[in-house]
Amino acid sequence: MRQELASLLEKYEQRILGQHTNLRLLLSAILAGGHVLIEGVPGTGKTQTVRTLATLLGGDFTRIQFTPDLLPSDITGSMIYNMKEGSFETLKGPVFTNILLADEINRTPAKTQAALLEAMEEKQVTIQGETYSLPEVFFVVATQNPIEFEGTYRLPEAQQDRFLFKLQIDFPSFDEEKNVVKHVIEQSFSSEDHSSVLDLTTFLTIRKEIEQVTVGDGVLDYIMQIIRKSRESETIRFGASTRAGISIAKAAQAWAYLAGRDYVTPDDVKMVSKPALRHRIQLSPHAELEGITVDEIIEELVGSVPVPR
Repeated sequence: MRQELASLLEKYEQRILGQHTNLRLLLSAILAGGHVLIEGVPGTGKTQTVRTLATLLGGDFTRIQFTPDLLPSDITGSMIYNMKEGSFETLKGPVFTNILLADEINRTPAKTQAALLEAMEEKQVTIQGETYSLPEVFFVVATQNPIEFEGTYRLPEAQQDRFLFKLQIDFPSFDEEKNVVKHVIEQSFSSEDHSSVLDLTTFLTIRKEIEQVTVGDGVLDYIMQIIRKSRESETIRFGASTRAGISIAKAAQAWAYLAGRDYVTPDDVKMVSKPALRHRIQLSPHAELEGITVDEIIEELVGSVPVPR
C-alpha cells in the first residue's frame, strides 16, 4: 500500500511542478477524510492540481464554476416533473461525485456557499425533504481568489471551519516557472500517462490503515495546548475550535503515514498546524493594523508550546 501511495505522489509531483509541500498536504487531507480550501491568484494551476489528483486516484471528478447567480439547487440537485410518467423525479446535482472542485467559491453569496455545508459534514444531501447519501470517497476542494479581489464574498466562519486545510498557492520559483512554460510550449504534458495509480477500494484500505497510526498522549497534549493557547493570545480575536484539534490530529496521522511511520511526532504536528489553523483563527483589530499575518501568529503560537519528549 505504501509503495502504491509513493508511486502516486511521485507521478503527482512530476505533473504539477513547484508545489512539493502543497501536493503532500493536499494528499494528506484527502487521506484524512477532510476537505481543502485553496487560495491563490488566477493562473497558478489550482484547477489542474485538483484534476490531476482525481485522475491519479481513479475517481469521478466534477468542477462547479461558482458565480453570483449560482443557486443552491445547481449544486445539490432538484425535483423535476416527468410529464410522460406523470410523477416527480429527483435530478441529482454535480455534488454527487468523488472529487468536487468548487472553483472560485467566494464569487457566490453565502446562501449558495452554505449548500455545501451538509455535504461536507454529513456526506449527504437533502433534496425536497429526501436525504441522499454521497459516495464514500467524497472530497471537496474549493478555490478562492484573495479577498481583496473585486466581486468576492467572504466565506462564513462555519463554512471555513469545515475545511481541514487552507493552502496558499503562490508563484513558483524562476526555474520552476520556466519548466512549466517549457513543458506547455513543447506539449510534453499531453504525451504523459494519465492513467490512475490507485483505485478507490485500495484508497479506502489505505485510509483505514491511517486511522491506526498512533497519536501518543504526549503528542495529543501538545496539540491541545496549541489549540487552547490560541484562545488566550491577545493578538487573536477568535481562537481555534475543538474541530481544529481533531483536524490537526487526523492530518498529522496522514502526514506520518506518508513519511512511512505508524506513529505521530511533534514535527508532524508542526507541519500541519499552519494549514489547519490559518482559516480558523481571526486576528484582533490591533494585530491587523500592525500588519501581522495569520501565519506569523501561528508560528509564534506553536513555537511557544513546549515540545514533548
